[in-house]
Amino acid sequence: MNKLLNAEQVEQVFRRLAKAMPGRTSTAKGPKGQPDAFRSCISCMLSAQSLDRNTAKASRALFALANTPEDMLELDDRDIAAAIKPAGLYNNKTRNIRKFCEALIAEHGGVVPDTREGLLSLPGIGRKCADIVLSFTFGKDVIAVDTHVHRVCNRIGLTAAKLADATARQLEERAPEWALRDGHFWLIQFGKRVCTSRAPKCESCPISDLCLYWSAKQES
Repeated sequence: MNKLLNAEQVEQVFRRLAKAMPGRTSTAKGPKGQPDAFRSCISCMLSAQSLDRNTAKASRALFALANTPEDMLELDDRDIAAAIKPAGLYNNKTRNIRKFCEALIAEHGGVVPDTREGLLSLPGIGRKCADIVLSFTFGKDVIAVDTHVHRVCNRIGLTAAKLADATARQLEERAPEWALRDGHFWLIQFGKRVCTSRAPKCESCPISDLCLYWSAKQES
């Protein structure tokens, strides 16, 4: 079985998803929903191995105490850990938040950089967090790869990668330029509504005739 769709098929997948799924101007929201780059970065850090509802609860509690890097560093580590406890791994995340704030002030004057290179230079920020901030806060044309996007892309054949960072790199190379702006929204909604983890709705899928997973399933 082929592991990747060809360029024409990739184009068709995105065109169909653009018609079938909500885009950036719809009611679909960014996964972190924060009003500025600093809080978006922090929420991304809190989201590691955490359910969305727990990340949101931890974010609200923490930002009620401080919402700037300067104010965050004024907090005692015990206060930060207590606030973010719902997100899990709170001791490690507390250390990462402090290191992030220190580096942000020392290297960028407290202002979150608007480039991937700048974001990745900060402690606790990986490719997924960097792309989420670039897309949702700075409005850059980039497809952020979260759990849903990673699963969907590798299942249907848009990419063939074991790790999310590799999926992001392949998408950057293979996705049509016009789809980079809203591609994340289409893919994440598709993953939640149709191409679900345990029981994908292949029979009603708008791209089943292109999907490598469905093709292999039919042949088996």
